[in-house]
Amino acid sequence: MHVLAHDPIGATVLDLDLDRLDEVTTDRLKDLLATHGMLAFPDQELDDARFTTALRRFGALTFTTGETPVPGHPDLNVVSNVGRTRPPRSSFHVDTSYVRRPPAYTALRAVQVPDQGGATMFTDQQRALRTLPDELRRLVEGRTITHVVTGLELDDDAESHAEHPIVRPHPRSGERSLYLTTPPRCAAVSGLEAAEAVALIDALFTHSTRPDNLHRHAWSPGDVVIWDNARVLHAGDHTAVVGDRVMHRGMVAADGYDRAA
Repeated sequence: MHVLAHDPIGATVLDLDLDRLDEVTTDRLKDLLATHGMLAFPDQELDDARFTTALRRFGALTFTTGETPVPGHPDLNVVSNVGRTRPPRSSFHVDTSYVRRPPAYTALRAVQVPDQGGATMFTDQQRALRTLPDELRRLVEGRTITHVVTGLELDDDAESHAEHPIVRPHPRSGERSLYLTTPPRCAAVSGLEAAEAVALIDALFTHSTRPDNLHRHAWSPGDVVIWDNARVLHAGDHTAVVGDRVMHRGMVAADGYDRAA
């Protein structure tokens, strides 16, 4: 296994078959995810069944209610532009952050890659905290954001909001980073009036998603990408896409951060 780090975030892992993960290798990949935020695995020959099996090595899988499942594979959902009259819209966000214990990892398998465009972008949220202006750093310390669901129809008993620290230690590494999501899903900031909260969230989001804090993954056939939801924000770039873009997504529950015994 060879790891090629990207700047400022992410890495590509070469000479590793996700179809043949053992416990030691999986644990090392979890450490690499905590360090690099996202890992790209090129030239994987996985169907949905083997993709699901590989993800289960990282922990129990979880599914977001309201998403479109992959036929025959209820742990996976479809991310696609096929049949849409308008391109999908994606803002930088954390997956399912409106629950008390958000998913540890998200993974995408490239089913169909467009002829042009369709990259997935990632931010370095540890670097975002390190480079935060002193005034903002003082303002966020000790505060929380209330994360809420948008755009999905949930069951009556499903979690729809959760409060998380803005400065959050990583569940595996302990390293601190900013933890927020797309502004429409940030409903409140503890100790601030509504207008102050909106201004703070906008400032944090703008700072986190600056071009110098991003890595773009341009998809190739056979790619699998896994990212750490406590370490990065992500977004799909759906501008100027030519052709069909079809991804199958799986998510690992929060217990996926646990270290091997």
